[in-house]
Amino acid sequence: MKFWVHCSLFLVAVGSFVVTANAANEEPRTKNQEQGATPFRPEAGKFPPLEKAHAYRGELVLVDHANRRGSLRLTSGGIFRTTAPHPFALLPYAIVRYHGAPADLRDIPLGTMLQVRAFLPPDPKTSAVPVLPVNNREKSPAGNLGTAPAENHVLLLEDEPSYCQREGLVWKLKELEIKNREGTIVASCEAPNDANTKPSEETLTFDASTRVWRGRECLRIEHLIADKTWPAGGKKALDGHAVHLGITWRPTPGGVFSRFHLSDIWLDDEAMQNAAQHQTELHKTFIRSRWMPAWVDAVEYGKFGRATVTATLFGGMDASLYADFKPGITALMNAAENTLKHTEGGTAGPTQMAARGKLLDVTPLPGIAALGSSGLQIRFETDLITEGMRPTRIVKVRPNSWPDVHLPREEYLGNGASNIDERFPTPAIFPTY
Repeated sequence: MKFWVHCSLFLVAVGSFVVTANAANEEPRTKNQEQGATPFRPEAGKFPPLEKAHAYRGELVLVDHANRRGSLRLTSGGIFRTTAPHPFALLPYAIVRYHGAPADLRDIPLGTMLQVRAFLPPDPKTSAVPVLPVNNREKSPAGNLGTAPAENHVLLLEDEPSYCQREGLVWKLKELEIKNREGTIVASCEAPNDANTKPSEETLTFDASTRVWRGRECLRIEHLIADKTWPAGGKKALDGHAVHLGITWRPTPGGVFSRFHLSDIWLDDEAMQNAAQHQTELHKTFIRSRWMPAWVDAVEYGKFGRATVTATLFGGMDASLYADFKPGITALMNAAENTLKHTEGGTAGPTQMAARGKLLDVTPLPGIAALGSSGLQIRFETDLITEGMRPTRIVKVRPNSWPDVHLPREEYLGNGASNIDERFPTPAIFPTY
């Protein structure tokens, strides 16, 4: 059975957990490529090349969703639990993937192991997280080499199923050992049809909280025992069954330094498809209420506040969202900060303060779009342009057919303010009792 996962303007066909990507706007594969040998700093108005990103993996331990930042505990050769969390910030055009579908940072549970592709801060003066020495990945804090890289501005953030689908990998289950509904599974992550490479095996834990997805069913460990798929106790060979795994970390007894835990096991294509579709619908609703992010390519000024704004929509979202952008429709455009907070809104909401007008053109850009770009450029005409709409600046766009809702206080800058306390809240945000 084949199923479809939307990403940016293309659909990725997945059959037997193997990704076959369309040529246009494909997410580039990174397997067997040297990642970010030289630290790279993105430039304003240019999408950075994925192959120049620094790659690492870590556990999500803190999320500040309103400011699109958080912290990861990075893997290394040291003791995992003693590694200090490392702050990161999402680039405005960052692609976030969860369960093989578009996501927001708020969708990902703490403890999830994530694959990261990141760069140096584009502008250190406005970085939402600490700016570190450029060579910091070569340093070894507390004996853990590479766990605090200066590349802390993320282009691509993805959980294990999303990463494996993009790279064309699956997990193959080899053996399990179980007692009292918990135990270990030996598995390897590999290309499905690669007979020439011997993949390394990893031991992962599971317990009664692990969710097992089969078709449209969500099973518990006792269900697998009841139908004799798994034994109640002892060992069983699993014969290399290909699955997708949700991987987390939790404290492990016995002095094991870096053993990871299974939050989810997707046993077949239909199960993974259901998870991806649910996450896709969640993200579509989110974007329609927060507006489509973009950056300004050019502005043609007219008289008395009239202007035509050319902007590139950001990528990584379901194709149906981009389909709502059509020439001739009424739309609104509002200035946004690099964290994607609306800067023109306040208590009135972004709709009241946004520039109104119509889309003159919606044009596919030539060539293969870079990761972070939708590959779509719009021309928006308004009779009252606002201050924040300048080349390389971030904006948000709403087709008039999308819902008009007011945002929670933490997701906009009050009255267009951009002072440092507004952008990066201090303890003063908490009430005094």
